Amino acid sequence: MNDAHPADRNASPDAAKVSRRRWLSQAATVTAAAAALPSASVQAAPTQADKQPVWRFCFNTSCIRGQQLGLLEQIDITAKAGYTGIEPWLRDIEAFEQAGGSLRDVRKRLEDAGLAVESVIGFARWAVDDPQERAAGLEQAKRDMERVRAIGGTRIAAPPVGATAAPVALPELAQRYRALLELGRQMGVTPELEVWGHSRSLGQLAESVYVAIAAGHPDACLLPDVYHLYKGGSSFEGLRLLWGGAIPCFHVNDYPAQPGRETITDADRVYPGDGVAPLKQIFGTLREIGFAGALSLELFNRTYWQQDAAQVARTGLVKMQEAVAQAFES
Repeated sequence: MNDAHPADRNASPDAAKVSRRRWLSQAATVTAAAAALPSASVQAAPTQADKQPVWRFCFNTSCIRGQQLGLLEQIDITAKAGYTGIEPWLRDIEAFEQAGGSLRDVRKRLEDAGLAVESVIGFARWAVDDPQERAAGLEQAKRDMERVRAIGGTRIAAPPVGATAAPVALPELAQRYRALLELGRQMGVTPELEVWGHSRSLGQLAESVYVAIAAGHPDACLLPDVYHLYKGGSSFEGLRLLWGGAIPCFHVNDYPAQPGRETITDADRVYPGDGVAPLKQIFGTLREIGFAGALSLELFNRTYWQQDAAQVARTGLVKMQEAVAQAFES
């Protein structure tokens, strides 16, 4: 067995000695440099920071809807509060545009503020039974997606608007969601199937998962919500059966012990940590399934709507961050 370095095999004995000497010197230098690196770059024990996943914190502007602020004000408040993302509503985007505003200016405002458009809330009636109404709903969805794309967004919520009072066959909903996904692929905007706890068709996580899977489309994804999972009677254990990559955005909130599940409404949502939702379990499960998306604070509390909008935004971020941190305390 020839133990010479490959580069030395055809060299003279003297040249080989020099080459070996140079190679050994270089190896020693690399070893010394590696030893000088911080131990964390080699194989350090995991720290608390390593245990806590890096999730993005987003602000759904429903939290300050009662203050009746314009779109640009909502953007400024979100950025100053410290969020990295925003989830605006189409109704505010439309109002801004109808008042003569340019969506190009909105996009620049968002970019200058360092805010990502994690998702946008829309209410196109893509899921209804009536074919004409559904066709009109898809046209509305197309216009909505154009606006989402214009401000730099790539995702839009897809709740089952108009298909909540009476149950709709899940295979039918799957085909309708697929049609919406196909439109989204053409427009460059992905519709996120939203779990709506008060819906008789997509009120439970299991129903939404079925529709997303049965749609048979590579862009299918879910938009779960703490409140809606509770309202619809879904077990939070069900989240363990999902893949985190199928959840680009997760709506975060909390709910009180009273009123009970049957009578609780959106207006009863409270800041994370101020209610009885098992947030520690929920965030732990999200980590286990590899969730790496945005946690978007979504509240409709009338009390908060009477407060200073900047204070509400900042308080919501702090409480959301604290709830996540507490979930990963050793």
